[in-house]
Amino acid sequence: MTVQLKLVDAGDLYLQWRWEHEPAAPRVQVIPRELVQGVLDEWTAAVPSPLPGETAGQALRRALSDGPLVDPAREHNLATRLAGALVPGKLAIELNSWLTQGIRPHLRVQPSPSTALVPWEALRIDDGVRAVHDLDISVLPPATVANAETHRVSRFDPQGTVVGVLDPKVPGFPDDSALGPVFDDAPQELVEAYGVRRDDLDRDHLEHALTTAARFLYVGHVTTGDHGLDARLHLSCTADTTGRAAPLGAHRPLTAADIVLGHRPDKVRPWRVPARVALVACESGGDLRFAEPSGLVTAMVHGGAEHVTATRWTLPTDVGLRQLVRDFPATPVLGPTVLAIDAAHRAPNPVTALNEWQRAMANRWEETGDLTCSPLVWAAFTTTWAPEPGTGRATRTP
Repeated sequence: MTVQLKLVDAGDLYLQWRWEHEPAAPRVQVIPRELVQGVLDEWTAAVPSPLPGETAGQALRRALSDGPLVDPAREHNLATRLAGALVPGKLAIELNSWLTQGIRPHLRVQPSPSTALVPWEALRIDDGVRAVHDLDISVLPPATVANAETHRVSRFDPQGTVVGVLDPKVPGFPDDSALGPVFDDAPQELVEAYGVRRDDLDRDHLEHALTTAARFLYVGHVTTGDHGLDARLHLSCTADTTGRAAPLGAHRPLTAADIVLGHRPDKVRPWRVPARVALVACESGGDLRFAEPSGLVTAMVHGGAEHVTATRWTLPTDVGLRQLVRDFPATPVLGPTVLAIDAAHRAPNPVTALNEWQRAMANRWEETGDLTCSPLVWAAFTTTWAPEPGTGRATRTP
């Protein structure tokens, strides 16, 4: 059973949900803004994405040095209050009615800008129980993209080609710069499968490789722009490549607009995107912070992706965790996370596979307080699912 939950900012917070088997029976609840904004502000201050006026480094220090996401007791309290503020009682009763019948519901959430950072998977709905323990959870893409007449989903071949772009070298940015390496020590499995720190992975190479690929895995840097379509992937593109973003010294970023419209100035030529895409990068899923959701996730859906896994907030590196979090273990976090995301996209259903990994991490966090299992990392990820409208199945194109 699947329920769609849509949130709208209109002064107060409006929530509408409908069960896909009962499309003519939507439910609506209005939450007065003063009852929810305080805990939303607390959560925004807890995650390491920059607040207005902050640099990326300042945001990481704020969240990691003494924030609630590195303190189990404080995180439990905040995640519990967040659930209490956002989950309508009537919806909770309806979800529980399916659970008592042995049916695990699928919650498809379409956040509003004010709730874009909410980790629905990590909402603590009872002692030791997160929403992801009882539900499968994914993001519902904007109807303007998912239901467009031109929307087609690329064919997924489980044995097909995987295009991996892992920690590409960005021209003009040394290792100690903001666009330096994200891996401290990449797992050998990733090195052998995809290669790491290559300097030849530019937009022309990537566009060509994606035309026949089944999956795309990107691990690197994403930065935000003034609007959603200006969200940027940082590849090994030099400044003399064509594109819609101005160069940053010796480097030109690849924007969401480049993927939607094509990066060449001669004509509009949208990229073909494979059925499954994973973007392990800071705020790669930042589309929903805009009033009209647009960005890298919607660009990937527009190009043919059915499943897109991305992050809600800034991901700290292993070096950052060890430097800023008191008593943080030497155990790597980023490498195992990438392996888990990659494994989820090899599974029959990336949504349920990602949720399974998140449940395992949540269990360890609840039971042991192991800092490597903090929601700081695993709750940053969510998967947008964009099947064929009305069927739950994809329209397949070569």
